Formats: sequence, structure tokens, C-alpha cells
Amino acid sequence: MSEDEQQAQTQEEVKTEDPNATINIKVVSSTGEEVFFKIKRSTKLSKLQGAYANKVGKDVGSIRFLYDGTRINDEDTPLTLEMEDNDTIDVMVERMSRPCTIS
Repeated sequence: MSEDEQQAQTQEEVKTEDPNATINIKVVSSTGEEVFFKIKRSTKLSKLQGAYANKVGKDVGSIRFLYDGTRINDEDTPLTLEMEDNDTIDVMVERMSRPCTIS
């Protein structure tokens, strides 16, 4: 690898670790609907969750957000989850359990 290529790669690594750098995130519902967001790598994903809930008209408490199959916590950021540009977050509607009544 030439010196110029090494320098370009190093600059790219620094750029992707910059907490103020923005990345594009795709949020996909179980029905396949897609909503796109552009956020800073340091932004708490709870902010994205609230924006998504408002956009689709749902209560944020009734939906769950998953990244790579793991539930996203309020304090998580793209940086802490090591997310990359154009990554996908899956959204699931939480099922409300009702007590079973036997007569």
C-alpha cells in the first residue's frame, strides 16, 4: 500500500470515529416500511426512537427497536453500538399481554 493510500485510510478511520460525524440510519418496520434518519454518531438513539414514533403516529412505549437482533437502550448511540453509515434498525410492535381469565 502506498503512503497516500495509508494516509487516506487513516483519515477515513478518524472520520468514522468522530462523534460529530453524521451517519444515515434506516428504520424498518415489520411490514417493510422504511424511514430514513441522518444523525450524529454521538446522538442518543432514544431521540431517534421518539422521532420515529411521532412520524408513524405510535406511542414510543409500544414499539421496540433492535439493532443486530439486540434491543436498543435509551442511552445507546451509534458510536457505542459501532454502527456504520446506512445501517438498519428494526422496529417491532410490542404485544400487549392480557391476563387470562378462566370462568
